[in-house]
Amino acid sequence: MEKIMVNKLKNPKLSNPVLIVGLPGIGNVGKIAVEYMIDKLKMIKMIDIVSQYLPPQVFINEDGLINLAKNSIYYKKRIKDNDLIIVTGDFQGTTQEGQYELSYLILELAKELKASAVYTLGGYSIGKIVENPRVLGAVSDRKMLESIKGAGVVFPKGEPGGGIVGSAGLILGLATEVFDISSACLMGETSGYFADPRGAIALIQALSRLLSIDVDLSDLQERSKQIEEITGKMQQEGMQPKPPGKDDLGYFG
Repeated sequence: MEKIMVNKLKNPKLSNPVLIVGLPGIGNVGKIAVEYMIDKLKMIKMIDIVSQYLPPQVFINEDGLINLAKNSIYYKKRIKDNDLIIVTGDFQGTTQEGQYELSYLILELAKELKASAVYTLGGYSIGKIVENPRVLGAVSDRKMLESIKGAGVVFPKGEPGGGIVGSAGLILGLATEVFDISSACLMGETSGYFADPRGAIALIQALSRLLSIDVDLSDLQERSKQIEEITGKMQQEGMQPKPPGKDDLGYFG
């Protein structure tokens, strides 16, 4: 058995596509953002990736049907703007080798599809609930800097202090130094306590400005409101969400 298996479901002809990667991580903000975009933009699945580097697990739906843990790639053709490719999945690679192998494969596929740019999405854990999360950025080259700043992404000195860990950082680095694709990482602030739709909203808003994407955020805003009500009630009752561990603060992924 091969360690990574690629199942190509569709073979669309894409025009100058942009790759967006959102895998599970702190606050799950990247994964929430891209899964919401996939749904609202009615994107089509084109590739499934199964691998020994992912946990040996299946998921069971309400009807008792199973799905093997995987990463998947979706596409959206657009008339005037760059086509879109989105990568998401159930897990990141479970080992350092797995992280590298899966990240490299994703970028090989992006190169085959002639991707013009790569955007990785992640969460920035600050250890407290954030009412108005910022989106922090890191870029591969200065030519991307001004357009990303114009989308409201900030580049504060000293942040992130510990670099970018996990697929969000690794794909950014490999895209730049191995595949010569312009790339950027967008990082939504999050408490890290729970799956955070508020941080995901901030990421989608930044991407919408960058890539001329029109996404109705009302459903995600409603989810965010429900989380706010739950955390507000917990605080009134003297309960506090369990904060991330000391080593998790400043983690991106």
